[in-house]
Amino acid sequence: MSRPDTVASSTTRRTFLRYAGLAAAAPIFTEAHFAMAAAKGVAKGVAKEAAKSEPLSPGMLLRSAMPADAVLINANENPLGPCQAACDLIAKIAPMGGRYDLYGETDKLTQTFAAQHGLKENYIAVYAGSSEPLHYSVLAFTSPSRGLVVADPTYEAAMRAAQVSGAKISKIPLTATYAHDVKAMVTADSNAGVIYLCNPNNPTGTITGKKEILWALEHKPKGSILLVDEAYIHLSDAEDVLDLVAADKDVIVLRTFSKIYGLAGIRCGLAVGRPDLLAKLEPFGQNPMSITGSAAAAVSLLDPDLVPTRKKITADTRNNTIAWLKTNGYKVIGDPQTNCFMIDTGRPGRGVIAAMQAKNVFIGRTWPIWPNAVRISVGTPAEMASFMTAFRQVMDAPAAVVSAIDPLHDLADPMRHRHNA
Repeated sequence: MSRPDTVASSTTRRTFLRYAGLAAAAPIFTEAHFAMAAAKGVAKGVAKEAAKSEPLSPGMLLRSAMPADAVLINANENPLGPCQAACDLIAKIAPMGGRYDLYGETDKLTQTFAAQHGLKENYIAVYAGSSEPLHYSVLAFTSPSRGLVVADPTYEAAMRAAQVSGAKISKIPLTATYAHDVKAMVTADSNAGVIYLCNPNNPTGTITGKKEILWALEHKPKGSILLVDEAYIHLSDAEDVLDLVAADKDVIVLRTFSKIYGLAGIRCGLAVGRPDLLAKLEPFGQNPMSITGSAAAAVSLLDPDLVPTRKKITADTRNNTIAWLKTNGYKVIGDPQTNCFMIDTGRPGRGVIAAMQAKNVFIGRTWPIWPNAVRISVGTPAEMASFMTAFRQVMDAPAAVVSAIDPLHDLADPMRHRHNA
């Protein structure tokens, strides 16, 4: 009979090797990769690579530079960039880049966020963006016997990670008001490991009420977690769910500094959850944070005017653009509340994307459930003016002409062949 310590040691080794294997096989895709894949027409290559056993390097998707004068409203970036305080601190701290974190910038960020939200510091893990903890959460809590449940459409990264863990993926259409259909989601898979809620949702920019999220928490399958992605929370009036974390619920909340804080290229994000839940992400790795990312994020949190000011700027630009679209008879989907929205073009969306790209305006991608809809990120007023001019020209052209110039006609959904609805 095996000794208990031998069995435990063997189990630990097997678990470690499984985690190591999953991490090695799981390239971490971000919004930038999905956006560039669509813009560069390489998503077909992504689909082929996803079917192979060898890993795909995300870097291969980003090597071709955009035209210098391109209008880039395809990746939900913030054209305002970092706030002035963040820029100043980055410049000041950059000479210390030869050290990992000499002055504890990451600890300062953790302490600041914890104090602002009434959380214990060990409930917060800092990453270079929220993509890493999103992927690691899915890898940690799903498996061939524990599925992933997502809305349809929603941000694709959770599904990409579930391919690696071998999990069943259940895609649930949004409600008539374009919120998450939480009642259908919690009953979609009795063995679900993760229910992913992107709120506000990417790509629709629409909100799911906190009441619905609480209902999902109370009725979810036993042993599962809610993975609540709040990347766009500050751009809307949606209620956050950090209080559920403080109450020790089965919730991991993702936050990023890429959106309202304008740090997409600097990279900083958080996973917020019970320490035992966050511990399950650790075997997949966690590199030391860039000191510029941690420092810029921390000082951004201390600017009391940043969120309300930028929220208003984004809302005004979005609302003006949507008003123009509706006045001209174009169909905007739902009631978007963030820095992105979708337009039902009434024709193949990939053709519209290609025609817009020919006019040097790069808009967002399509989702398989809505092949005629395209996502638009909110840029500066000048960028949106360029978008409106180009969009009118494209939509005034016959649909057959737009489709004929579509170089992305064979663009494939990277997850298409692995979804289980």
